[in-house]
Amino acid sequence: MSAATLAGFARHDLRLAWRDFLAMMTAGRRGRARTIVLALIVFALFLHLPAWAMVGSYAGLTQEADRGSLIVIAATVALSWLLMLSQAIESVTRVFYARADLDLIMSSPVPLERVFSVRMAAIALAVTAMALLFAAPVIDVLAFAGGAHWLSAFGVVAAVGISASAVAIAVAVLLFRLIGPRRTRLVAQILSVVIGAGFVIALQVAAIMSTGTLSRFTVLTSDAVAAFAPAMSSALWWPARAVLGDGVALAAVLGVSLALLGLVMMTVAPILGDLVVNAASVSLTPTRQTGGGQFRRGSRQQALRIKEFILLRRDPWLVSQSLMQLLYLVPPALLLWRSFSDRSTAIVLITPVIVMAAGQLAGGLAWLTISGEDAPDLVATAPLPPSAVMRARIEVVLMGIAIVVTPLLLPLAWLSPLQALVTAAGCAIAAAAATAIQLWFRVQARRSQFRRRQTSSRFATFAEAFSSIGWAATAALALTIPLLGLISAAFTLGVLALTWTFSPRQAA
Repeated sequence: MSAATLAGFARHDLRLAWRDFLAMMTAGRRGRARTIVLALIVFALFLHLPAWAMVGSYAGLTQEADRGSLIVIAATVALSWLLMLSQAIESVTRVFYARADLDLIMSSPVPLERVFSVRMAAIALAVTAMALLFAAPVIDVLAFAGGAHWLSAFGVVAAVGISASAVAIAVAVLLFRLIGPRRTRLVAQILSVVIGAGFVIALQVAAIMSTGTLSRFTVLTSDAVAAFAPAMSSALWWPARAVLGDGVALAAVLGVSLALLGLVMMTVAPILGDLVVNAASVSLTPTRQTGGGQFRRGSRQQALRIKEFILLRRDPWLVSQSLMQLLYLVPPALLLWRSFSDRSTAIVLITPVIVMAAGQLAGGLAWLTISGEDAPDLVATAPLPPSAVMRARIEVVLMGIAIVVTPLLLPLAWLSPLQALVTAAGCAIAAAAATAIQLWFRVQARRSQFRRRQTSSRFATFAEAFSSIGWAATAALALTIPLLGLISAAFTLGVLALTWTFSPRQAA
């Protein structure tokens, strides 16, 4: 086989990845690629400002950095690797299940081993490119303020992306072998979210148990972590030393990453064809019901609510999109449990976290129930007025939020009834506001477009985020400085009023 043929397959995969990214950013609208590229450039330039505030104080570090600085750098590299691994697992899983070019590839005269090797390399390249885009502002700031030796961090980011992609491919194949293609899609989503959020949550849990706060850097700079750190001559410090400009360490890190990817490609490529065929057949094979269902007597409203709950439970990609918000409730839950024995003032931090998570989760559920309807014509034939159908969907969203936050509100009510009442009110208002925004900007779409829901209206996306942040701040200020809480509530209501004014429903 000629190298040109393999290069053609590589261009094909990279083109598909680029089109998927553009479709996610533009909601499938054509003619906006140039705008998206310009927006990414402007966004990358803007990121230099927060990057300066975050890492500017570390610019003076050199290869002779102390143990504490190496710990912070190593933890940052580890966090970046886990985040890229999380993204790579989801990308690999989507390639297995969502690509529609399997018949074309199987019918080509090119050996499947080489085709899938190219596809794995393309996945690694795509993950690494995205990582470099977000790491560039931080590295630029460090190089500008501290010297050119920081530019070696670009090589570390590339090594992190390559190794994370290799591990993600191996994990996906292992899941296929152990639990089969049907369960792999769900388990891979859960694993992706847990890996992505696990490191940050673990640091917050350690901070809560040691200092009673949510500060992650408190743990990294503590004497306890320094005591468990390996010797300065250990190879575990290679990534951190490579970031600081050590050429030998950088070469070693890049070499290990490339060797790992090559080993995975050699091992997985011969069996990847059968795995992809099995994955593609999952969506085509109907699921057999294990037991006969029975109709239950109830009102039409109850039937609609049950239907929406069933659709939410069946959604194949809902887990990866919503589980992250639920996992970030773990640290405040632990802080709440710790407060049973220690009446710490840090318990106030629980309220804004819960309220903001409720608002964000409500926005996703509201989009699925209100806009993400795959059979709108069938629902329209129901013997119910449209207002009753919409009310049932809104009730499902609010009931779902109540199911999530109630386990946290009950112990909070035992510790501080007033705070529990304020938190419950904040969750209800934030969820109602997010649902209202989805109502104002609702556009009929399929549930498979859930990842791209933010692109239907940029204004609605930012309004939903500002609403959740505003109500979280209002709830926190209501407990500490009530007067500022009233001001925050008025400001957030103003944001909602402005959103309603610019909504398509109001304009019509």
